Amino acid sequence: MKLIIQIPCFNEADALPVTLAALPRAVPGCDGVEWLVIDDGSDDATAAVARQLGADHVVRHPTHRGLATAFMTGLDAALARGADIIVNTDADNQYDARDIATLVQPIVEGRAEFVIGARPIDATRHFSPLKRWLQKLGSRVVRLASRTRVADAPSGFRAMTRDVALRLNVFNAYTYTLETIIQAGTSNMRVISVPVRTNPDLRPSRLVKSNFSYVLRSLATIVRIFATYRPMLFFWLLGGAFTAVGLAAGIRFVVYYLAGDGTGHVQSVVFAALAVILGFLLFALGFLADLMATNRRLLERIEWRVRQRESSRIRDSRNDGPAP
Repeated sequence: MKLIIQIPCFNEADALPVTLAALPRAVPGCDGVEWLVIDDGSDDATAAVARQLGADHVVRHPTHRGLATAFMTGLDAALARGADIIVNTDADNQYDARDIATLVQPIVEGRAEFVIGARPIDATRHFSPLKRWLQKLGSRVVRLASRTRVADAPSGFRAMTRDVALRLNVFNAYTYTLETIIQAGTSNMRVISVPVRTNPDLRPSRLVKSNFSYVLRSLATIVRIFATYRPMLFFWLLGGAFTAVGLAAGIRFVVYYLAGDGTGHVQSVVFAALAVILGFLLFALGFLADLMATNRRLLERIEWRVRQRESSRIRDSRNDGPAP
C-alpha cells in the first residue's frame, strides 16, 4: 500500500527545509512513502529546494492558481503515481508530521475513508480568541451541512483513500477544506476526525487576510456547496421562511380587519401576497434543483469511472515502462 504525502506550496523555499525534514519515510501499514510537492507558480526557488531536499515528485503550475487548484493538482498527480493513500499537509510546518501515522491508521484499519486532523484550537497560542471562536463556529456549520462529526473543518491536515481522491471535485478557487468535507459527507463517505498536534508558526497565514474576509468567503463556500448537494432542503428552507413571513403578515391584517381597522393596513395584504408567492416559487425551484442534482450525481458517477480508468491506465503505463 503506497502512501504519498502531498504539499501544496507557494513561495515556500524558506519553510520547506523545516517541513520536509520532519516528514516520515516509513508509516505503519504502508509499504512505501513518497513526497509530492506542488509548486503553485512560485516566484522563488520552491521547486528547486524541494528537489534538493529529496522530494520524490515535484509538479509545477506555470502561474499562481490558488490553494484549491494546487490541492486538486496534487490529488491527480498522486493518483497517477499509484497512491493508495494520500496525506495532505501544509508547507509552513503548521502540523506535526509525527501525526501522519495517526491520520493514516483509521484508513489502514478500514474504519474510515477520509480522516481530518483536529487541531487543539483552545491550546493553540497563536490563534486569537476571535479566530478560535470563528474556527469552532465554522466547524459547527460544516457539521450541519455535511452530516459529519468533523471537529476542525478548516484543517488542511487530512488523509484519504484513492477512491475518495477520485470522487472529490473542488469548485472554489479559494480553499478546499470546507467544500471537500461537505462533498464527502453528502456523498456518504466515511469521514472521521482524529486529534493532532501543531507546531509554532513559521510565518503569518497567507490564506486568512482578515477574520472578516475569511468569514465571508467561508460562508459563501458553505452556502454554495449546501445548495449544490442538498438543493431541495436549501430552497425549501428559504421558501418556508418567506411563506411564514407572508402568513404572519396576512394574519396581522386579519386581526386588524376584525377589529374594524383594516383600511389602514392594506399594505400588509400586498406584502403577505408577495411573500407567499415568492415562497411557493422557491418551493418549485427546490423541486427543479433536486432534479438537476440527480443529473449531477449521475455525471459525477461517470466522471469517477473515467478518472478511475484514466489513473489506472497512467499507473499501468508507468509500471510497464522501461527499466532505468
